[in-house]
This record gives sequence, C-alpha cells and structure tokens, in this order.
Amino acid sequence: MPSFDTVCEANMVDVKHAIENTTKEITTRFDFKGTPAAIELKDKEITMIGDAEFQLSQIEDILRNKLTKRNVDVRFLDKGDVQKIGGDKVKQVIKLRDGIEAELGKKIQRIIKDSKIKVQAAIQDGKLRVTGTKRDDLQASMALMRKEVTDIPLSFDNFRD
Repeated sequence: MPSFDTVCEANMVDVKHAIENTTKEITTRFDFKGTPAAIELKDKEITMIGDAEFQLSQIEDILRNKLTKRNVDVRFLDKGDVQKIGGDKVKQVIKLRDGIEAELGKKIQRIIKDSKIKVQAAIQDGKLRVTGTKRDDLQASMALMRKEVTDIPLSFDNFRD
C-alpha cells in the first residue's frame, strides 16, 4: 500500500554552517567590536548574547540571511523571550522546531479527513504517516497540506509505492 511520511525537521548541517558564518560576520563587523555579541548552537537550541535587544535583533537578522542563503526555512525558528543575564547583557534562546506536535498533527488529520481524499493519516512519534490505495490520492493530499498548513515548513519523505 503506497504511503509517505510528513515531517518537520531542518537540515542541521546547513543550520550549523549558517551559525558559523554568522559568528564570522559578528567578529568582523565594526559595530560589534568590543561587545559580548555571540551566537552558539547546542542540540537544537540557538543562544544569542548581546548588549541590548537591538543588538540581538541585528544578530537574528544576520542569522536569518545566512539560513536563507542555505535554503533553510526560517519558520523552523521558534523565538523565546529576551532574558537579562549578569550586568547589562541580555540573551535570547531560539529553539529549532523538530517534529510535528500532537495538536498540529490532529489539525492536519482533520484537514485530510475533511477533504474526502481516500487516504488515512496516523501520527507516529513526530511524523504523520499518510497511506492510501492510489498514488494520485497521496499526491493530492501532499498538495492539500502544502496549501493549508503554512505556519510550519513541512517536508515529505519515505515515499513508498
């Protein structure tokens, strides 16, 4: 029976390279000289450190540009709140979305079910497995998901005939 998986996961190699390029640009830019401006990646969490919120927004701009150049969708970024740390420094943690949450999975299942396409969708640990009897139905459900779900970047893999 033909099936495919719907996933939401970023290419971590490209993310890592984008962060390295952002670090290089921060160290060479004149407006960041003598400031604690920094960015680092630790298991799907990006931490930005700066003097003020304005500086954090500049670092985020650089990061977004680098991610876009590497074809990584910026919708993977889930910004946290700005926190004060010792002295006059601030930090912000950005989490990378990984997997489809249960609530969103149920929403996608409802969209597929309401469309009357003859496929079934099942949530399996952060993925949504869609199965059907015809390949055309699966492709129609892919097109439907691309059109209806715009708040997170979805990709499709493990297509089996």
